[in-house]
Amino acid sequence: MILISGSYCPNPVHVCLKWMDPRDSQYWDYRCAEYKQPATCNGARADKKFCIDREEYQKEGDTLPLAHQSWTSAGAICTAQGKRLCLESEWQFACEGDEMRPYPYGFKRGDSTLCNIDRMDLGKPNAGLRDNRAPLSAHPQCLSPFGVHNMSGNVEEWVTQDQGVAPQRSSMKGAWWLPGKNTCRARTIGHGEVYEGAQVGIRCCGEPARSASEGH
Repeated sequence: MILISGSYCPNPVHVCLKWMDPRDSQYWDYRCAEYKQPATCNGARADKKFCIDREEYQKEGDTLPLAHQSWTSAGAICTAQGKRLCLESEWQFACEGDEMRPYPYGFKRGDSTLCNIDRMDLGKPNAGLRDNRAPLSAHPQCLSPFGVHNMSGNVEEWVTQDQGVAPQRSSMKGAWWLPGKNTCRARTIGHGEVYEGAQVGIRCCGEPARSASEGH
């Protein structure tokens, strides 16, 4: 796991300077090619300190991150490891860092050579979705400021909303390999806690180890 510590902005302002797609495209307001630098914070920041898995969860012996997971099953897998699902704010901070990057790797959008995103060969909706998960060894430069891997694309990851109330306790972050926003702040809600799909995986969080001095 990676220790995340710093000053988190609950409400960053991200201004898109240039879109990737023309206005007559179905994606025109989804994919921003470049955001204004620096981002600004609307309101007070909050100190955060927690741990997060560097990688999406992968079963021992498998070559791809685990998918077809619900919010409930994802939470159980994290708990079995002595961890928990990340809060949405924790996931976002691990993705964007103190400088509030729109994308984990910066302010300009990368492509499918940098992260597993913008694939057009999606197959059919739901059960017909083509499995385009990439191995954890792929896309080594798809890193957040803290060094967390694959927070844009590959599999979508369950988190718990900071102030969510059933049936909206759950949220999914990171998007997946589709041509979507794929930003740190993008979220998917409304599926419910039992939803699972070929594009839905897991990343866990945990509490930092306490030093001997902190234990007294």
